Amino acid sequence: MARRGKPELLDQLTAAASFDSQLREIALERDANRNKINELSKQVGQLRRAGSTIEAEAAMAESRERGDAEKRLAGRADEMQARLYDLLLRIPNVPHPDAPDGAGEDDNPVVKGPIAMPIAFADYQQVPHWETGSALGILDNERAVKISGSMFTMMRGLGATMSRALCQFALDANADEFEEIRPPSLVTTATLTATGQLPKFADDAYAIERDDLWCIPTAEVPLTSLAAGEILEEADLPMKFMAFSPCYRREAGSAGRDTRGMLRTHEFDKVEILSYATAEQAPALLQMMVGRAEALLAKLELPYRIIEICTGDMGQSHHRSFDLEVFAPGSDRWLEVSSVSWFSDYQGRRADMRYRPTGEKGTRIAHTLNGSALAVPRVWAAIVENYRQADGSVRIPDALLPYMRGATEIRSK
Repeated sequence: MARRGKPELLDQLTAAASFDSQLREIALERDANRNKINELSKQVGQLRRAGSTIEAEAAMAESRERGDAEKRLAGRADEMQARLYDLLLRIPNVPHPDAPDGAGEDDNPVVKGPIAMPIAFADYQQVPHWETGSALGILDNERAVKISGSMFTMMRGLGATMSRALCQFALDANADEFEEIRPPSLVTTATLTATGQLPKFADDAYAIERDDLWCIPTAEVPLTSLAAGEILEEADLPMKFMAFSPCYRREAGSAGRDTRGMLRTHEFDKVEILSYATAEQAPALLQMMVGRAEALLAKLELPYRIIEICTGDMGQSHHRSFDLEVFAPGSDRWLEVSSVSWFSDYQGRRADMRYRPTGEKGTRIAHTLNGSALAVPRVWAAIVENYRQADGSVRIPDALLPYMRGATEIRSK
C-alpha cells in the first residue's frame, strides 16, 4: 500500500489493525463473561436445591450484573465493527507488482504510441470543437445549460446522430464476445459500494435520497453486481458483458476546469465492457480488453496513445490500469477517452461474488475487469477537431458511415 504514495493510507491500515485487535479482545471478554453466566446459572439451581437461598440470590445478582456487562460489550463491539467496516471500505486496492511506481499523473509512462499522429496539423484542424460545433449547429450547450444548469451538454442534428453512431459502433464491434446488457441507470447504495464508489466518492455521485438510489457514474456499477451474492461455476468463466448507458457525475471539485465544449460534463453516454474471471484468466483478459478499446480508436483513424497508470495515480479499486488517449488538435491536448482496469478480487470481495473451482471444495472470490469501450464526449470532440475540413465542415469517419443515415459530412445549414 505504501507504493500508492499516500502516507495516510498506512495510518488507516494501522487504525484498522487496532480496531480488529480491540474487537478480538472484546470477543474474548464476551465469551468469558458468557461462560461465567452459564456457570452461575448452574450454581443457582444447585444452591436452591441445597436450601442456600442467600447464596443463590447472590449468584443471581452477579449473573444479572454480568448480563448488563454483556450488553455493554455488545454495544462496544457493534460500534467498533461499524468503525472498522467504514474504514475498510475506504482503503484502496493493492497495486499489481508490475504497475509502475509514481507519485501522480505526470509519472504515467506511455507504453504504446503515439499512433497515427501526423507530423503537423493543418490550421483548419486547430479549431476547438465547441467553436466548430456551434458554427455547424451540432453543439448547443447554451440551451443545455438553460434546461439543466452548468456542465450539461446537448448535441443536435448530425451531431446527435454521430453520438448515437459511436455507441452503436462500439456495441457492434464487441458483440462477438460480449453479451449485451441494458442495466438500470439507478442503483442501490449496496451496488455502488460494491465497485468502490461509496463511501469514499459520495460527493461525486448523484443521490436520490428519497428512494435510497444513486444515478450510475458508469455501467461498470450495475454490471459488476449482476452476480453479487452468487456462486458461479469456474467452467462458466470468464463471463463477458457490455452495456450502453448514460453516465452521471457531479464532478465535485472540478469547478472551472474543462468547462467548455464536451471535455467535462455531468451526463454523457458510454459503452462499457466488463468481465468476471479467475485470477489466472485476468492478465490475458486485461490485455484483450485494452486491445478492443484500442481497435475502436484505430478504426476511427484518430491519433492515439496508451499509457499505464502509476501507483500514485491509481483509482480506489484499481489493481492495474491502462488509459487510452486521443489527441485533439483544436484543444491542443491529449484527451483520456478510455480506461481499462483489472480490480483483482477487490470488487468481488465487496460484492460477495464467488466461483466454485472445478474439482475443488469451497469457493474463491471472482476477479473483475472493466473498460470504456467508447465514451462519447471526448471521442466526439476529437472527431470534430481531427476531421474538420478547410471549408469548416466535418467529414464523418468511414467506420461510422453505416450508422449515419447516408450522411458523409456535416455542413452548416
